[in-house]
Amino acid sequence: MPIPDDVTGREIDKDVQQELQSLPKGLAEDVARNLVMVANLLDEDPEQAYAYSRIALRLASRVAAVREAAGFAAYANQKYSEALAEFRAARRMTGSVELWPVMADCERGMGRPEKALDMAGAPEVQKLDKAGQVEMRLVAAGARRDMDQIDAAIVTLQSSELASNSVQPWTARLRYAYADALLAAGREDEAREWFAKVVESDKDGSTDASDRLAELDGVEFVDALGDDEDDEQGDAIAADAEPAERREAAGDDDAHGDDAHDDVDGDVDGDDIDDARDGVDDAGADKA
Repeated sequence: MPIPDDVTGREIDKDVQQELQSLPKGLAEDVARNLVMVANLLDEDPEQAYAYSRIALRLASRVAAVREAAGFAAYANQKYSEALAEFRAARRMTGSVELWPVMADCERGMGRPEKALDMAGAPEVQKLDKAGQVEMRLVAAGARRDMDQIDAAIVTLQSSELASNSVQPWTARLRYAYADALLAAGREDEAREWFAKVVESDKDGSTDASDRLAELDGVEFVDALGDDEDDEQGDAIAADAEPAERREAAGDDDAHGDDAHDDVDGDVDGDDIDDARDGVDDAGADKA
């Protein structure tokens, strides 16, 4: 699979570059360029990102960064079993616990929310940084919802990070999960309040909180452009229909003319009239 000429291995993280130094120089550059493509395409084209990750994996499967990238590419394509295997491999190579939350979420994706909850209570969670602990809390709440334990999910999300007024990278997602759980529990007033807080903290628009808030407020958006297009299509249909109507009218006139000619040629009895009417009805049915 070709890689654009302007993509170089220098674009990847310095730690990954250092990790790739164990490879021959040419191979390291090839692997690095594939990893760059994975990172660039992961959000906009997960399937392509996955394809590049498989190439990198084939070239350097013993590099932890490659296994991690392959894991995230598989995860983005909902290949949770494959992603979990790659994350586990990366963790064995590095000894790091930072992938613990996403590994737990893979368990959820595989239909094992109970396993995800077990991981949420494991000692590894205490070794995570603040962002990792918040992520683990989100995964645990999601597992509770998978098990239809909405109230438990709400309690799981209640934390000092949720109550804090400071905006952190995780703030919008944490507030959004809490608002959504409240709404699922039928607590609409509280949900509306928290969706509003999400909007305040979501400066880059990473969530659809504003749409959810508008929906709760009963605001309906009208697509003006779509209405104009519908009007134009309606006019076009009417214009196309008009000649057909004229043709039908002309056809009726012709039919009347033929009837008049028949009247001149000979007498018309009642049976002939009924037959003629049946013929018109049948013709109309054929046109319809």
